[in-house]
Amino acid sequence: MRGHSFSFSFIFFIFLFFIPFSFSTPKPELVKPKPIGSYHQRKQPVSAILVFGDSTVDPGNNNYVDTIFKCNFPPYGLDFKNSIPTGRFCNGRLVTDFIGSYIGVKENVPAYLDPNLGITELMSGVSFASAGSGFDPLTPTIGNVIDIPTQLEYFRQYKRQLEDKIGKQKMEKHIEEAVFCVSAGTNDFVINYFTIPTRRETFSIEAYQQFVISNLKQFIQGLWNEGARKITVAGLPPIGCLPIVITLFSSETLTNRRCIDRFSTVAVNYNFYLQKELDLMQMNLAHIGSKIFYLDAYNPFYEIIHDHQKYGFEEVSSGCCGSGYLEASVLCNPKSYVCPNTSAYVFFDSIHPSEKAYFILFETLRPTIDSILSYF
Repeated sequence: MRGHSFSFSFIFFIFLFFIPFSFSTPKPELVKPKPIGSYHQRKQPVSAILVFGDSTVDPGNNNYVDTIFKCNFPPYGLDFKNSIPTGRFCNGRLVTDFIGSYIGVKENVPAYLDPNLGITELMSGVSFASAGSGFDPLTPTIGNVIDIPTQLEYFRQYKRQLEDKIGKQKMEKHIEEAVFCVSAGTNDFVINYFTIPTRRETFSIEAYQQFVISNLKQFIQGLWNEGARKITVAGLPPIGCLPIVITLFSSETLTNRRCIDRFSTVAVNYNFYLQKELDLMQMNLAHIGSKIFYLDAYNPFYEIIHDHQKYGFEEVSSGCCGSGYLEASVLCNPKSYVCPNTSAYVFFDSIHPSEKAYFILFETLRPTIDSILSYF
């Protein structure tokens, strides 16, 4: 997969410019947070959790891809079991890990490309997601990561692996009884549309929203064609509140780090269109047993950020790693400053939420997850 030379160079330039901010020798004593909740009891006979998307749900597939969008090094994984940097863009677990635990299939969802996975791990669920990916075909080329069509092809490969072990009929039933999670789109807007001029020359923001959703719908149709029957699709978070967006687009980057409403409004409108399209797809597929669920990521994160003290957070506009303004991936590294208490930060790096923020999001999604389970 070849990257887009202009966009890659632009992002690499930003990385180089901000490297001084990501290194610091003083390292205060870390305050280990209390363990985030786990769920072990099986709620319903779900066979597996199967995940697609970007860094919000990538547990380490990019470890096996030739890309700079990696995080298989400290301080990532700081609060994960044994402080292992798995490749999750977080200090700990992701929402899909909490979902997998809650529905009773596995404690942590592994990366499909991990060569050490056995058939038991494969059968109970994996993630095909790739950090830096998106529904716009241009987006994954920026970081040379796994595009969405390739993730779908990996799923077909996964099905063949299961069929070889348990037979076609059992494999098809296994897929039918799985929960599918799809989470992507932020990179399409933050890394692609608003940062690189290519798409803005062709699309208005409204047209681009429809373009992204059209590609998303095509992907969901592809999942359905391969046997998926319980599909969840996450909307966009308030992207104007991401520390990296504030840094790059605020006129007062250092003195006034409030959310930028015009960017978050784009997410609100995208989510509105997305819900309408998902409802239409659900109406067309309901008669054959399919269920498509929208997962609201916007409102929970908006509330967490704007009423942060209620949830025990102290910092909402910068990440825990480095300056917190632009560091992510290679800029958040073993030499970076790390905040003394990760649970006090909504964001771990300049883009990705902390484990505590992900867990709160999961808690708000539990009623929807319970609704999904009622169809098994």
